[in-house]
This record gives sequence, C-alpha cells and structure tokens, in this order.
Amino acid sequence: MKHDALTPEKLREAYRHNWFVVARSQDIDTPQAAQLLDQKLVVFRDAAGAARVTDRRCIHRGGNLADGVVRGDSIACPYHGWRFDGQTGRCGHIPSLPQGGRIPPKAEIKAYPVIERFEHVWTCLGDPVFDLPNPPEIESLELEWRAAKPIHADCGFMAATENFRDMAHFPFVHEPSMGNVNPVVGDINVRREGREVWSDYFYQQVPDSDFSDVGDAWMHYHSYAPGIATILYDFGEQTGKRYLVDFPSPVSYDKCIIFWGVATDRDFRGGTVDEILAVETKVFDEDTPILGGLEPKEVPLAGQAFEVSAPADIYTLNYRRATQYAVQAIQQARGLTEEAAVGPGRVLV
Repeated sequence: MKHDALTPEKLREAYRHNWFVVARSQDIDTPQAAQLLDQKLVVFRDAAGAARVTDRRCIHRGGNLADGVVRGDSIACPYHGWRFDGQTGRCGHIPSLPQGGRIPPKAEIKAYPVIERFEHVWTCLGDPVFDLPNPPEIESLELEWRAAKPIHADCGFMAATENFRDMAHFPFVHEPSMGNVNPVVGDINVRREGREVWSDYFYQQVPDSDFSDVGDAWMHYHSYAPGIATILYDFGEQTGKRYLVDFPSPVSYDKCIIFWGVATDRDFRGGTVDEILAVETKVFDEDTPILGGLEPKEVPLAGQAFEVSAPADIYTLNYRRATQYAVQAIQQARGLTEEAAVGPGRVLV
C-alpha cells in the first residue's frame, strides 16, 4: 500500500467511517463532552434510555450542548434553550418563538449512529464500513463486566492499541505489577485474516506477582484493526476464564482516550471482577507514561520514522498490516481511493 494513502490526513478521513468509543455507558445520565477525530461531540441518554451522540456546538449561537440538559428525546442548549432531537439532530423547540412560530428549516445539528456494547457507547462520524464485532470466543460465556476509568494518553490511538498487543515490554514497563518476567519472547504463532489478528501466548505464573497470582494462563489475543483489542485469559477448568478489552479512541491524530474494561465468566474462581479491574488498572497505569514519551506519537504508517523490528514484534507488525487492510478497504468502499483492497496475509520479520 502506498505511503501517501496512509498520511495523517488520509487516515483521519478513513477513520470517520469506523466505529469508536466516545463514552462509558455508566457516565451518560448527564450530558458528556467528547471529541473524536477533532470533532467535538456530546453524548447523553434521552428520557427513554437510548444513548445519543450529536455535535456539541449549538447551530444558533455556538452554545456548548454538553452543558445543556436532556428534555425528553432532545438536548437543550444552555444558552437560549433550543432543543435538538438526539436521533435526528433537528431542532424541535425554540423558546423565543411565539406559539405557532416557524422553526428555521436549517435549524439542525449532526446526529450520529450509536451502539452500546461492552458497557461503552460507540459511534461513527461517517457511514461505517465494518460492523461492530461480537467476538465469537465469548459468545458462550456469561460475563460480568466492569468498564474502567478512561485514560487520556498523549499518543495516537494506533500506538496505544499496538502497546496492548506487545509482549516484549512486560519485564521493563510492568515489573511492579507483573514481577520478574523473563524478557525472552519465544515463538509466537500469529494468524491474520483481513483486519483480524489472532495469537495464543502462554503466560507462566511469576512468583510474588499480583498480575499472575491466580496461576499460569493461556492469553488468547484477538484484534480487529484499527482499534479493538481483546484478550481471553484461560486459567484451566479449575479456575476458569476472564476477559480484557481495549478500545483506544482518537481524540486527534496524536492524542487518544483509552477506553477499556474487564469481565469475568460466571465460573471464574480467580477473584471478583472488581479485584481483576484493580490489578489491570495497575498495568494500564504503568503504560501511560511510556506512551506519552513515544516519538513519533503515532504509528508511522506513512514512513515518517525509521524503525527496526525483532521477531517478538510479529504480532504488532501483523496489526499494522491489518490496519493497512482496514484503511484501504474503507478508502475503496467510500470512494476515497482507487486502489484495490489488500488481500489477506501476514507480515514476517
């Protein structure tokens, strides 16, 4: 794929047609400000309980709708009280108009599609190309979820997503939570099909480690480029399974909010979901300063920086290939490029 199709401007254009998280479901009983790909948004739950996402700026005189209040199906501007329907964006009420007064036909804001899944609110600024996935590996599980506190990271969302898949940084970044992890990364079996990437990694228990005090586990990685990463932890029949999800969302090209959460299966005996959340929070907090120091701040898909890779990077390299596939598929589907989509395959070191 040509580098000029992967510039920050081209990526931003393509990612407008991809689903991203803009809020936790638990936070939107009052309107919440959000920003996605430099677009300022407001996220709220209407009186019927439906999650809504609209532009944040009132079309009248620029009032901040995140400071407004919900009135039925609408969000009311705090400046002059104009009300905008959360599903259509159309203005349905202007308090200053006399009874029977005509609402200007251009009095509307942009409203966006919404899906609530994994205890988070997802939206897409354009016409989505890919469906928001339901990972098949958890279909048979009865999961209890906890949405973690979002993390504001001083890096691009692809860099944050890539970090989640990187096994080689464990002993250096996560010694406080993971303990004395062996720095040698053995052979990693990676499979990619289109924008999906899978890998199975056996993580041996480390003595005196909060992270692995439950025991050895198979870590089943499954990713959907560009920004969904999951791990299903399988500790065996005696202990059961738990789940970790990571959805970094692009505030702008080089800043993101890491939305993430954990879940435990009904038969999991390795701790409560709140205890698991506490352990994983330590891990995420250790990553944050590292991500803030990256240079460049986003994965250089257009060749903006020279990098050297090692065999342990096979998963992240496949993630980059999957991201290129997703971007090119979006560009082709939405008429943003004339190039054909990349076929399935894998990147080898």
